Amino acid sequence: MKLKFVKMHGLGNDFVVLDGIRQSIQLSPEQLRFLADRNFGVGCDQILLVEAASQPEIDFRYRIFNADGGEVEQCGNGARCFVRFVHEQGLTQKRDIRVETQKGIIGLSLQENGEVTVNMGVPRFVPEEIPFVSDTDAPVQPLVVGDKTIEIGAVSMGNPHAVQVVADVDTAPVAADGPVIENHPRFPKRVNAGFMQVVDRHNVKLRVFERGTGETLACGTGACAAAVSGIRRGLLDSPVRVSMRGGGLTIAWAGPGQPVQMTGPAVTVFQGEIEL
Repeated sequence: MKLKFVKMHGLGNDFVVLDGIRQSIQLSPEQLRFLADRNFGVGCDQILLVEAASQPEIDFRYRIFNADGGEVEQCGNGARCFVRFVHEQGLTQKRDIRVETQKGIIGLSLQENGEVTVNMGVPRFVPEEIPFVSDTDAPVQPLVVGDKTIEIGAVSMGNPHAVQVVADVDTAPVAADGPVIENHPRFPKRVNAGFMQVVDRHNVKLRVFERGTGETLACGTGACAAAVSGIRRGLLDSPVRVSMRGGGLTIAWAGPGQPVQMTGPAVTVFQGEIEL
């Protein structure tokens, strides 16, 4: 079967985006892995599938698949690419759209300057909602990683994150500790591991080892989780500029019970057709 796709990226976090409205798409994990393969397929961190909404007051449904073929709940950089995709493909003319995900409804807004603001929803700290095995929702949690104990902030931005503060992101043990944290038994559905360096109260540097993908150039939900975790710990004030290897995002959060607003770019690289 031939499948039309668009290659996009948000700060270097790259995606294969599929129109599931004008073409019927049912892909197996093997086919998803093939699409994501950088040697034999198109190559990407995640595959995004645009589908018709199941509710009349919602504009679209948004599904995300990691490079390993597994479906996940949320992707911030992908959400920004999503809104640019539906505009460029003529699926909507609305600048403000509502999209259903596995973890609820998110709001997306295409700005006049081409950047996209995403209402990422209210962050969750209750361990059962992350999910995370703990008897407390404290801002700082100990986590045994190998032969050492680190301190993390556990938060869900629709997907689970473990954020730790490091002295220098460039020398942080992302490659060594990232897989261990991702598969830690205290995170039953695995976790995205964030390594955050605080520059000042409105600026951080961040690297993220993403669940099912590995380290990426940028992670939208990871940027949100880092800013929220830093604010909860009293280290940061909103808004926070999160600088990653692929570029920067601006994250605003007014505090407990309030949604996180993420603003940043989304870029179309090329479109094509592939035989599956």
